Amino acid sequence: MKRTALRNSGWCWGVAVLAAGLCAQAQMTTSQYDNARTGAYLHERTLTPQNVNAQQFGKLFTLRVDGDVYAQPLFLSGVEVPGKGRHDVLFVVTEHDSVYAFDAYGRPAAPLWHVSFLKDGATPVPAMDVQCPFIRPEVGVTSTPVIDAKTGTLYVLARTKDGQGSGSEYHQRLHALAVTTGAEKSGGPVEIRASVQGTGDGSARGRVKFEPLRENPRAALLLVNGMVYLTWASSCDVGPYHGWVMAYDAQSLKQRAVFNDSPNADDGGIWASDTGPAADGAGNLFVATGNGRFDAAKGGHDYGDSLLRMSLTGAGLRAVDYFTPFNVDELDKTDRDLGSGGPLLLPDQPGAHPHVALVGGKGPMIYVVDRDRMGQFHAGDNSHAVQTIATVGGIFGSMAYWNHHVYVLSDGDALRDYEVKDGRLTFRAASNFRFPVDAATPTVSANGDKDGIVWVMSSKAWDATAGTPVLHAVDALHVTHELYNSAQNAARDEAGAGTALRFNLPMVMNGHVYAGAKGEVDVYGLLSTKH
Repeated sequence: MKRTALRNSGWCWGVAVLAAGLCAQAQMTTSQYDNARTGAYLHERTLTPQNVNAQQFGKLFTLRVDGDVYAQPLFLSGVEVPGKGRHDVLFVVTEHDSVYAFDAYGRPAAPLWHVSFLKDGATPVPAMDVQCPFIRPEVGVTSTPVIDAKTGTLYVLARTKDGQGSGSEYHQRLHALAVTTGAEKSGGPVEIRASVQGTGDGSARGRVKFEPLRENPRAALLLVNGMVYLTWASSCDVGPYHGWVMAYDAQSLKQRAVFNDSPNADDGGIWASDTGPAADGAGNLFVATGNGRFDAAKGGHDYGDSLLRMSLTGAGLRAVDYFTPFNVDELDKTDRDLGSGGPLLLPDQPGAHPHVALVGGKGPMIYVVDRDRMGQFHAGDNSHAVQTIATVGGIFGSMAYWNHHVYVLSDGDALRDYEVKDGRLTFRAASNFRFPVDAATPTVSANGDKDGIVWVMSSKAWDATAGTPVLHAVDALHVTHELYNSAQNAARDEAGAGTALRFNLPMVMNGHVYAGAKGEVDVYGLLSTKH
């Protein structure tokens, strides 16, 4: 990115069996609510289009933390915290290498537990060390973690620096923490190490080695079939770097497989703008790659600007199918990464293409791809896609799906609503507001197929001074109807202490909206619940 940057199964930890059915609905264990990355919470019974307005809805309280929050907060109901009772818990990670567990309703406001990965003199990685100002002043935990609700384990990928000057060492480690206490589990943490055969950028003696300073994990973690998947890109395209995918056993934390999408080239980062790789019910992974050489159609092993379907077998982790736009070389030359966006997997569709993936990049373009027959590469045009839809600007992040509708906000555009029929998208309406210089990933709250609300938060553009982030809410069935935005009563509802970050995804749960920000998480809800 040249100079730019299926719902998890499980029950609620520590909750009585009689309550487990209700509680299982109130959880968010992975980015965008599920492994399909639909971005929709379907059990919201408190917030409706009728009561989300500036008179009834606003900021309730703020949870203070020790660093900036880029990752989406996670949520578990009914967690039994030793010595502190049972709580609905909000899990927050920071760029200061901390993990917090808060009571989700601010009772108490102090953390239930707090873990720091800064031990024995370690520090977060300074922004100057990665030579990139996009995450500053420090880089610690950026990726949204993932929770295994069955075992009560929170998986976190953290970056640290040991020492100063020429003796400095940089580390990336995978941690497995107990959701009840934050204690390390499974012998963690484990150091991230990997190498593959190749002659690509930074290689030595025919091997490409994982470089912990240059490799930047922005995309969310993924848990599927007992494996935790991690992905990497870079900071501001500072090389050498590659697009890596690694699989770790969730129980033992042993590395099970490694994949590099540019072993004989460079770049190919898996950015996703802080959203995550997706997985279908069969355990196939879907990741979008960024700028870099593409030669897979000629028998090579480099997959720049492609959507990959990956499978983990006894032979390892490999790309079993892919979709690559026909103008892949132009995308690479003009810095129009496909991988600036993360994939969205639609529910099964009637018609000729029952299994469809959506992905958008800096192109600007949305690609509708048949997940069973992805089309690979077709010179001259994109006829190997089910559909292509031009967007106003690039997509940085992902889309959201609810009730036969897809919502997308590209760079410099309004929030757009597309109706889904037979796996194809038809434009329906656009919001009356637009984000002039940045894109965003929407999220949806609804009570099944009714009371849908689309939430979206403005963020900092890559080349602009950070402004004030604004949280917007629109009626999901009528996106021209804006229900609320946090600027309507800024004195009460201002988000992020007036300073925007980049790519923040709001999370909705149990009548509350949680928004990560600079040094805090802002919590919104019905003002009648304020305490």
